[in-house]
Amino acid sequence: MKKIIGSIGVIILVIIIAIGTLTTIKVEESSLDRLKDKFSEKHIPSVDHTKFPQLQKKFTSPQQITAECISCHNKSGEEIMHSNHWNWEREEYIKGRGIVSIGKKNAMNNFCIGTQGNEKSCAKCHIGYGMDEKGFSFTDAENIDCLVCHDNSETYAKASNQGGKPVATLDFNKIAQSVGMPKRTNCGVCHFYGGGGDNVKHGDLSSLMFYPNSNIDIHMGVDNMNMQCVDCHKTKNHVISGKMYSLSSMNENRVLCEDCHTETPHKKDILNEHTLKVACQTCHIPIYAKEKATKMHWDWSKAGKLKDGKPYFEEDSLGEHSYL
Repeated sequence: MKKIIGSIGVIILVIIIAIGTLTTIKVEESSLDRLKDKFSEKHIPSVDHTKFPQLQKKFTSPQQITAECISCHNKSGEEIMHSNHWNWEREEYIKGRGIVSIGKKNAMNNFCIGTQGNEKSCAKCHIGYGMDEKGFSFTDAENIDCLVCHDNSETYAKASNQGGKPVATLDFNKIAQSVGMPKRTNCGVCHFYGGGGDNVKHGDLSSLMFYPNSNIDIHMGVDNMNMQCVDCHKTKNHVISGKMYSLSSMNENRVLCEDCHTETPHKKDILNEHTLKVACQTCHIPIYAKEKATKMHWDWSKAGKLKDGKPYFEEDSLGEHSYL
């Protein structure tokens, strides 16, 4: 009799544990389902730019398109000219120096060295037109490149070594009529090639991110959430949230996992207690450069070699540049 009662007790305990576990999993799945539903909703533009008569005329320069953009979006030009994407600098506090302005405009690093001296080439990743060694007008709103961020035709491209100008043969009318919310293709043309090449330096930003699967990126995987960069990097008045941890001295304008997943994302309390001290990335980003190798350094002592009097490149066994 005691054995029967003991067996029944064990069975009841197992059932209780199973119900608790299933309930917890169900709650967790419900939370994830809500997030998936939220980000699976496609943005529907409130206007149709193909209907605007001012975008029907023949454009002969990108500045003409910008002029039409800011004639309607008449506050945007001023907003952009206060952003670090435009000014290539932002104010930061550095111990012993106080508040300083720092950015691509005046900083140096061991990958690209600095923008000075190669402005026309570096300006390919600037949201403006007309940058050269003589300088650049940071107060002329018509030099803002609206299309590099807002082209949804996926045909816009900056020309090489032209100070930020686009490729001259583009269909500017089609592009101007196809503007919308920035997509991965807009952000990626610069950020996936930061540091002088594809997947250089960062290890988690490469050309694979244009159309990744969920094994490469669980959030932006086209077979899963298919999120865009701006879903997390929220923008207010053209100031985009998010900063490089290695460069920022002030803990401001961050993008946090908790913005979506809350401060208690785990089903086990012991794991949620870890979030007070342990960064989410410690456990959830255990691997970088999953399918594309990361360049860890440039050897500038070997720069300047020529072949038949011209610059050239070499590739390694993985097809990545070993010399540029």
